[in-house]
Amino acid sequence: MRLLLDTHILLALIERSAANLPSAVAAALSEPDGEHFLSAASLWEIAIKSRLGKLGLRTPLGALPELLDLLGVQIISIDARHALASVAPEPTTRDPFDRMLLAQCQVEGMRLVTIDPALASHPLAARG
Repeated sequence: MRLLLDTHILLALIERSAANLPSAVAAALSEPDGEHFLSAASLWEIAIKSRLGKLGLRTPLGALPELLDLLGVQIISIDARHALASVAPEPTTRDPFDRMLLAQCQVEGMRLVTIDPALASHPLAARG
């Protein structure tokens, strides 16, 4: 299954707190035939929060792409199809990063791995 990781899921993986994730999320991440992706939007969100002092990372921002490669997580760019997608059903969240992740899932045939209550019940969210 093609899985897009929500920002907080990636942070748990890189900050070594993945053991605190719900068992359904851990199960989805450990599927042997799973492909894991991260949106460039998540990297942008991490960079913004880090530079504003709202997020402390052990890993330097510039090292994130290499770390993702080591973890087997592929970065997916944002393109016009993603930007223009109309997600159905309409998500309840107004957060533009969350909406972009859902749009990318819809366009790319992925499921979003998240524990965010605003996203977890959406049909595009991965089910454990």
